[in-house]
Amino acid sequence: MTVVDDRIAMADANTECLDEWFKRLERMPVPEGFRVEIVEGNVHMTPQRDTHWAIIRRIVRSIEDRFGMDALVLSDVRIDFPGPENGFCPDVAKLRDGAEQDETGHWQYQDVEFVAEVISQGTAANDYGPKKLAYATAEVPLYLIADPYQGRCHIFTHPKDGDYTTETRVAFGQELDLTGTVLGLTLRTDTFPRD
Repeated sequence: MTVVDDRIAMADANTECLDEWFKRLERMPVPEGFRVEIVEGNVHMTPQRDTHWAIIRRIVRSIEDRFGMDALVLSDVRIDFPGPENGFCPDVAKLRDGAEQDETGHWQYQDVEFVAEVISQGTAANDYGPKKLAYATAEVPLYLIADPYQGRCHIFTHPKDGDYTTETRVAFGQELDLTGTVLGLTLRTDTFPRD
């Protein structure tokens, strides 16, 4: 069994454990406007900032303009990914047409075509590190990091053996040419705010 196979097997085995974690977290007094997710067994709570939301909104709007309002696009919705206790809540996740929740009400990482994460200072290491590797292991074809601190987007494609083989960096203000990807669109970043 390869490392990638081990990570995928862990995703299935960890679902029950993650369900219990999230049930406990739902009973906690989490302040409104905070996102909670579990990355490699560690709970992270991050506040939604204006900058963060403005970028998410622009990405979702572009996807809806391309695929229509009925496209299955999620924000801050739990999806369990390969690896030890990875219950992520991506800023933006587009699922393939026809994707359905399983019998327990969970979306499946195998249906995820695109993920975008907008960097928060406190959790940036997760987005560039374990989450990137988990998305690659899950073979998500397109992973976008929008970093308002750097004023740059990182586009990761071609997942292979638990990592992405291609990274493209584009400064805010330039267009992201995603026409050759599963999204098949050009994403404008000239209105992405910076922190």
